[in-house]
Amino acid sequence: MSNYQSPDYYLLDELISEEHKMIRSTVRTWVNKKLLPVIEQHAQEATFPKELLPEMAELGLFGPTVPQEYGGSGLDYLAYGIMMQELERGDSGIRSTASVQGSLVMYPIFAFGDEEQKRKYLPKLASGELMGCFGLTEPDHGSNPSDMLCSYTEDGDDIILNGSKMWISNAPFADLAIVWAKNEQDVVHGIIVERNTEGFTTPETHNKWSLRASATGELVFDHARIPKANILPNVKGMKGPLSCLNQARYGISWGALGAAMDCYDTALRYSKERTQFGKPIAGFQLQQKKLAEMITEITKGQLLVWRLSQLKNEDRATPAQISMAKRNSVEVALKIARESRQVLGAMGITGEYSIMRHMMNLESVVTYEGTHDIHLLITGLDITGINAFS
Repeated sequence: MSNYQSPDYYLLDELISEEHKMIRSTVRTWVNKKLLPVIEQHAQEATFPKELLPEMAELGLFGPTVPQEYGGSGLDYLAYGIMMQELERGDSGIRSTASVQGSLVMYPIFAFGDEEQKRKYLPKLASGELMGCFGLTEPDHGSNPSDMLCSYTEDGDDIILNGSKMWISNAPFADLAIVWAKNEQDVVHGIIVERNTEGFTTPETHNKWSLRASATGELVFDHARIPKANILPNVKGMKGPLSCLNQARYGISWGALGAAMDCYDTALRYSKERTQFGKPIAGFQLQQKKLAEMITEITKGQLLVWRLSQLKNEDRATPAQISMAKRNSVEVALKIARESRQVLGAMGITGEYSIMRHMMNLESVVTYEGTHDIHLLITGLDITGINAFS
């Protein structure tokens, strides 16, 4: 059983409702009882714990902000953030699975799909009967997805899709993919591609040092024939995929802090128990400096994402504000993971503690859904009005 104590230096619990605390407690208990006992072995063996998916669905972790009429929980963005924070306290890869399902698969179907698409897919995605993935990044187009090569042509009532996507979470086991591709007029559209589509394969990505308990793969389309009815009708251009990324980045801004909080809590408890030179190492100035800086950065991050949740609930959060929070949370989490590892000394590199696993996972989180540097340029553009991308 986990001894985790959630840090709350500025008493943020006073700013959230009893309902939100109950949601947090439910997810935290599940993480402690079901995820933590198995995650280290899965990370060591580079396997994904698919057996946890039905329980994650039952907890409402897939598409919690989707309305109940489509199978979701109809919760607000504060609840969503809290859920992602608790999941990533357990493991970034497990949070990634939930983020992809909710923000990158269910969200575009809900926001841009027609009524038939919503009724057909959303309830089954919410229940975990169907699992999805999101195809935007290509081998040669990551930070500049608008130059994508993946494209399709029309053929009667169908389209013929060609191209590939890579670094796709959930791809190896996904039942469907939301794929962004250009039509013959070079306009980007979202397409629902089902697993049984001829010419569609999902080779798995191996030999990862990061997100080892998450399933990653490619999406390959070789003259894949897909009904035109599977095109998301209510969006075109890069607005579609970028809107999805904003949803995912919001979840990451909460989730990465969960990893940071777990590392800090581990380092704090260890420093009180580990003795050197006749006293606990928590009594030495250099260790106190590390711990004090950690809790300061966690507290600043907590305040940032809490305010962002209010703006999201009011539909006032800008993409640039979300980028700032994502970048800050992941940067803070990486620094705290590294400092925590030093507090634990050699023990910090073992699977007996979660710190090194968090550290390796965060090296992916700092890159996906917009790299650290790209998010800085998004902020730079927002405050100066000058585009540094071109």
